[in-house]
Amino acid sequence: MSASPSLPSGTAPENTDSLRERLNKTTAAYSRFVPREFLHLLGIDDIRKVELGQQVERKMTILFCDIRNFTALSETMSPQENFNFLNSYLVQMEPVIAAHGGFIDKYIGDAIMALFPGSPDEALRCGQSMLRQLEHYNDGRQRAGYRPIRIGIGINTGIVILGTIGGAARMDGTVIGDAVNLAARLERLTKEYRVSILISDHTLYSLDHPGEWAIRFLDRTQVRGKQGSHSVYEVFNSDPPALVDAKKRTLKLFERALACYHVGDHGAARQRLVDYAAAVPDDTAVHVYLDRCNPLADSYVPPRRDPMPHWHEEYSHGVATVDTMHQNLLADMNTLARLLHDNSLESTGTLLDQIRDVALRDFEIEHALMSEAGYPFFDLHARQHQRFFEYFDELRGEIESGEEDRIYLVFRVKRFLSGWLVNHIVSADRHFGHFLRDPTSPGSTT
Repeated sequence: MSASPSLPSGTAPENTDSLRERLNKTTAAYSRFVPREFLHLLGIDDIRKVELGQQVERKMTILFCDIRNFTALSETMSPQENFNFLNSYLVQMEPVIAAHGGFIDKYIGDAIMALFPGSPDEALRCGQSMLRQLEHYNDGRQRAGYRPIRIGIGINTGIVILGTIGGAARMDGTVIGDAVNLAARLERLTKEYRVSILISDHTLYSLDHPGEWAIRFLDRTQVRGKQGSHSVYEVFNSDPPALVDAKKRTLKLFERALACYHVGDHGAARQRLVDYAAAVPDDTAVHVYLDRCNPLADSYVPPRRDPMPHWHEEYSHGVATVDTMHQNLLADMNTLARLLHDNSLESTGTLLDQIRDVALRDFEIEHALMSEAGYPFFDLHARQHQRFFEYFDELRGEIESGEEDRIYLVFRVKRFLSGWLVNHIVSADRHFGHFLRDPTSPGSTT
């Protein structure tokens, strides 16, 4: 038997407590680079067990936050001043995110990407708290002689893949998926509209307490390389109280103007926007739209009608019965829009009944298939179905109450019915279709 290696003279073996302390410090140091929450979501309790290619699917709300005009601001500072500024700002935001059940996945320059595994409402509450914390931070900057900064926040909810990527010598934890790309897109749009928080229709339909939030429709946007347009919503609870009240009071006036814009009637849109601006002059978004409608403005975009969506084979779910119902629903929704546009209201009641009945049967079939297959995202899918009926009933009430603005109604049919259906098909239904074909790919946790 070989002899045990001897210790240098005067050196005693480390005791258990000392080794435990060193291990705890090492683990704590690693957690500053790899969030413990990320490892827990991967089902890992020890960073030494992390391997390349580990992955899991989760429902997640993604929050992107960015400093406005940071490039111009950074050019006025030295490299050391840049780092000092960024760290002084980021150290303000990290505890706010943690306090709302989120964690920071990564810093991207001056941007923060945070993940919220729980309720999307917590991500919205976090956004509100970040804006309040920014006010305190800006008070300190002004006292020190620096100008205040502004931030924009984009929030989206969806199914993402968390996992490890890289090579043998260097790996990283990351989150990938369309939901991440849309959240980043929303954050960039906050700069265009000069608003603080934008959320997607996916987040709106996933909220546990939608009545808690001051929300309004703001635009339609596309993500590069993806089908369908997404409705974009502003959350304006953090505006000055007088502006919050004014936006709530004029919500329908604002949306009527935007409806004209999105159906391509810029003349009518401009007149309605002028009327709205007179009522709410401090609303930054209305001035963005006014520039869009002004042929002399640099941001002018020639009128372009956004047509109603029609069925494409790539919308197929893979279950023939469900695909047929989706086709019938989309055709009926387009017929409803045409009837409203032509002021032919005699058949709208029957058509609305038909849409509701087909949607109810379709959703019941999908729920049964999900239950039988053990689909892990059943609750998220069912929540979106629930929201559809809520908005359907709201729209039906407007139609049956004698609403006379046909352009407004047609646009709401497109947003709440046909637009919802197409986005639901290409995201939620498509994901379920993939699961049916391969229930082992990847992950099984909600």
